[in-house]
Amino acid sequence: MSIRYYSTNRNLENVAGISPFRGSVSFKEALLAGQAPDEGLFMPDSIPRLSLADIQKLKGEPYWKMALLVARAFLSDEFSAEILENVVRDAYNFPVPLEGVCPRVYLMRLDQGPTASFKDFAARMMARLMSHCRPQGERINILVATSGDTGSAAGEAFKGVAGIDVIILYPEKEVSPRQKKQLDTIGKNVRALSVDGKFDDCQNLVKQAFADKEMKRFNLSSANSINFGRILPQIVYYIYAYAQLAQGGEEIIFSVPSGNFGNALGCEFARRMGLPVAKLVMPTNENDEFPVFLETGKYKKVSPSRACISNAMNVGHPSNLARFFELYGGTVDRSGNVHRYPDLEKMRKHIYSVSISERLTRETMIEIYESYKVILEQHGAVGWAGLKSYREKNADKKLSVCLETAHPAKFPEEIQKLLGLTVDVPQSLKDIDRRHGNAVNMTKNYVDLKKYLQENLKIKE
Repeated sequence: MSIRYYSTNRNLENVAGISPFRGSVSFKEALLAGQAPDEGLFMPDSIPRLSLADIQKLKGEPYWKMALLVARAFLSDEFSAEILENVVRDAYNFPVPLEGVCPRVYLMRLDQGPTASFKDFAARMMARLMSHCRPQGERINILVATSGDTGSAAGEAFKGVAGIDVIILYPEKEVSPRQKKQLDTIGKNVRALSVDGKFDDCQNLVKQAFADKEMKRFNLSSANSINFGRILPQIVYYIYAYAQLAQGGEEIIFSVPSGNFGNALGCEFARRMGLPVAKLVMPTNENDEFPVFLETGKYKKVSPSRACISNAMNVGHPSNLARFFELYGGTVDRSGNVHRYPDLEKMRKHIYSVSISERLTRETMIEIYESYKVILEQHGAVGWAGLKSYREKNADKKLSVCLETAHPAKFPEEIQKLLGLTVDVPQSLKDIDRRHGNAVNMTKNYVDLKKYLQENLKIKE
């Protein structure tokens, strides 16, 4: 039976400015639309199951084979077996190391792709799927809000793809110098806008453009994790890690440094597909809206979001919270208004969240290097500190995997300051240092963005 996609806002009644979309769309339609027409996020109406036997069969096999298993489960009614195999083979041509740090605790390095960030996993698969969905003769215009890594991963993945243009919005003062260089210099069909504001402002600008009926003619789509096409590929690495490390159906703990919650959502879907996840640990930085919610049962976004050294996680109201609420029986809109609370006890059973301070982030980077000679950048350090908090509080020694989401060389200033080290720069980042280009300066006023888009976007090839 084919999977259809519905909006997280479908059940809203009498909410100003929101006309609930009560229909459903195919994956291809959801991929191209990015966001549902009522500003909700698309969700699959059923979640396919995978057998442990099929997962464990792929132990030792290349990563793309696990990606194919997951892609077929969701997409086989919309894409041929040949297209899906070509997509994942081409997307995943880099290693996915699982590094043992201490007994039963591993670091999963998702920083080996072309932009040295975990965002490469989703962006590369998504770009290839989207190129198969584009209506003949039309252009697709992708808008991306980024706090650092999403934009460069999406930009590099879509660079040179025929018929698709990309516009990236990033907060002017909250990306690292290397991230800024990476974003500003992609070139070709990719342009960067430096926004005088925070990541949440960038995210709101993108969502306003999607909700604007006058912008419909520009075939807008998103490469942010508001697009389900970003979530699906992120299911894969949890299942891959389990296949490589677990024995005989044992349970596993994953710690996922969490900002906009798309990455952690991949783990939630993997669990619902049958993966034996004992706990999903979702540590945040000082933007603590989610851990406070799990503790108190009341949700209040952090506004404005707090600027932390783990800048990709500076999110005061995560977009994908709407999907987490939906999965647990609740509804929250893009402004952070809760219309129905989820089943809190069930959430607490499966999810643990804690806010990691700036001081603890830095202490963790130092401690892990001194204890194990492992270099973590600040996002990975938040993940590690969160995992440590959970394991110590619950005396839980189950098999555990912490995700390292970006290469330490992306944050040389912090590593030098804390560890006194110069990190070897991977070839992908060395190439960026030789590139040239500048961003367009943009205010956080939607009227200005709309004017820019109307003057610069193309509709036809």
